[in-house]
Amino acid sequence: MGTKEEFYAHIEKGYTTKGDFITMGAAMLDGETVTGAHVKIPLKTLNRHGLIAGATGTGKTKTLQVIAENLSDKGIPVLLMDLKGDLSGIAQPSPGHPKIDERHEKIGLPFEPKSFPVEILSLSEQDGVKLRATVSEFGPILLSRILDLSETQEGIVAVIFKYCDDNKLPLLDLKDFKKVLQYATGTGKKEFAKEYGRISTSSTGTILRKIIELEQQGADLFFGEKSFDVEDLTRIDENGRGYINIVRLTDIQDRPKLFSTFMLSLLAEIYSTFPEQGDSDRPELIFFIDEAHLIFKEASDALLDQIESIVKLIRSKGIGLYFVTQNPTDVPNAVLAQLGLKVQHALRAFTARDRKAIKLTAENYPISAYYDTKEVLTSLGIGEALITALDEKGRPTPLAATMLRAPMSRMDILSDGELDSVINQSKLVKKYNDVIDRESAYEILNEKIERAEKEAEKEAEKEKEYQTRRTSTRRTTTRRSTRQNPIIKVLTSATFIRGVLGVLKKVMR
Repeated sequence: MGTKEEFYAHIEKGYTTKGDFITMGAAMLDGETVTGAHVKIPLKTLNRHGLIAGATGTGKTKTLQVIAENLSDKGIPVLLMDLKGDLSGIAQPSPGHPKIDERHEKIGLPFEPKSFPVEILSLSEQDGVKLRATVSEFGPILLSRILDLSETQEGIVAVIFKYCDDNKLPLLDLKDFKKVLQYATGTGKKEFAKEYGRISTSSTGTILRKIIELEQQGADLFFGEKSFDVEDLTRIDENGRGYINIVRLTDIQDRPKLFSTFMLSLLAEIYSTFPEQGDSDRPELIFFIDEAHLIFKEASDALLDQIESIVKLIRSKGIGLYFVTQNPTDVPNAVLAQLGLKVQHALRAFTARDRKAIKLTAENYPISAYYDTKEVLTSLGIGEALITALDEKGRPTPLAATMLRAPMSRMDILSDGELDSVINQSKLVKKYNDVIDRESAYEILNEKIERAEKEAEKEAEKEKEYQTRRTSTRRTTTRRSTRQNPIIKVLTSATFIRGVLGVLKKVMR
């Protein structure tokens, strides 16, 4: 191991940046902070995604808060998925504390308490800006991925979307989609078979069951209008600071399919609408996914493929994705390989399994001449982390055990009154919180089915009347044929015929 001076030069060289940057804290050697050896992350590479990992209670959420604050100060908007509900305090300044002052003196950075511009967003019945999207905006591929459908079932979903496009049937919410699915195997079966081929009732039954499962997680609140415009995530306040958009997920943290559905739809919408940035000097938006292991744990293979594809592609739009979880092994290798910034808090070695996880984690970080990574991972204190990022040329920076700066905002949740104040001042609440239920596929098909049923009833009545008249005519004819006129009876009797024949014979003589 080198000297303290050599280490300082090592950090300064590895973290020197010509462009703008955010400062995470100061590097440490042998458990002591090297004042002024600042660990800096270039804004230019923040769209290369990242990971914040560590055991419970080691400071992951505060690290997320520090990064979000510094991005906001640089005019970069942030979206936070807050499952534990402990990030709303960003809207209020830190009350300060002697330990914070002591920490910043060691780091060699001033501490300035600040509040930040915040929007509270909601996927559920909690207060906040309502996040919604229509089924049409999802599209057949993403909807099929989320429902984890087979190839045959995916084909049926594609046909349903095509039918709705061809017949101008808006697919706004899940009841629209279910109604078209039922129509395809019910009243409209012949219509579908003629235009799009026969649809299996067993397959549609499976799709319906999976939609009901999604509804039970609360997705019926998410699908619908008014659709959230992703451009509203990129707002800047009057002081040039980016808004920190906090999605409250505390009441649905046990329903990972719902928030993973939201996450994917939002990312898909961002990818389709944001322009290509090329080699930009700063990101457009940074997206933090807290408790990310919940998404990966419940995700199907198809969903994982979708996440991997988005992670690879979306950085070209200037979007950075940051996964916050307990252990890097919670994140699939294909996704982990795409993450440029890694902030690793302490891990605990209580069991053989823990020790194995620590060994695997250490292998994810650059080899350092100054650290035994496995040893450092178990000895880091609260608010300390191993950091490696990408420099402006895309090269990994040296591994640095770092004492992190403290959040400038409050490290606590807002009171109910403070939360109400933030929500009541929001312009987006007024824009999105009125529910719109315009005429869509559900109503249009119901009317179509009612008309068809009325026509069927009329046809049935006509047929009934026709059959009644026909039966009546048959009975009359039968009665007439069995009640012959007495004269006709005489004329047709054998005696009469013989008499007539006798007369004719006499005349002929």
